[in-house]
Amino acid sequence: FDEVKSKVVRSPGGDESRDVRVAAGDAADAGDVVRTGFFGRTVLAVPERAVRFEIFSSARVRLAGGEPGVLLVLEKGRLKAAFDAFTGASEARRVAAPGAILAVRGTRYGLEVTSGGEVVLAVFEGTVALFSEGGAPSLRVERDEYCVFGPKTPPRKEQMGRAGMSEKSWGSRGSGMADGRPGGPDA
Repeated sequence: FDEVKSKVVRSPGGDESRDVRVAAGDAADAGDVVRTGFFGRTVLAVPERAVRFEIFSSARVRLAGGEPGVLLVLEKGRLKAAFDAFTGASEARRVAAPGAILAVRGTRYGLEVTSGGEVVLAVFEGTVALFSEGGAPSLRVERDEYCVFGPKTPPRKEQMGRAGMSEKSWGSRGSGMADGRPGGPDA
């Protein structure tokens, strides 16, 4: 944990009966669940994979999902990911969300699970390859595009400017979408 603001807890191995409040400098292990409180926020770094995850308030993530190459599973809430160019082995660097796996290289993006269970992916730099769990073909989401998808929702892409999204606004309000549709409170 590079940064911790307000309440952030870690459940070792996903066992919430063993919750530990975390501080900057603490370590986490594969299988741990991290939850942020209403005012909580944390930055998780994985230096050996050249990635940083900024996890915002009221979020829940599982570290190192069971699928090979998955570094983090966003179960609830919102995050911003920054993947630096990676010159190491060809091991995949992936993030999972309800309905899809995201694969990247040298990319910055935001990811949010809405209250309705849909997922919003906004790409600020680079390209994200989205592999749907429902068997739909993969989709490439480019810089300044966003995509809405979910376990029961096929992916659809749009331009971020039309929805009033930007990397700067992601930190304060996320996608600004209610249940995957443009027109949130600040859009």
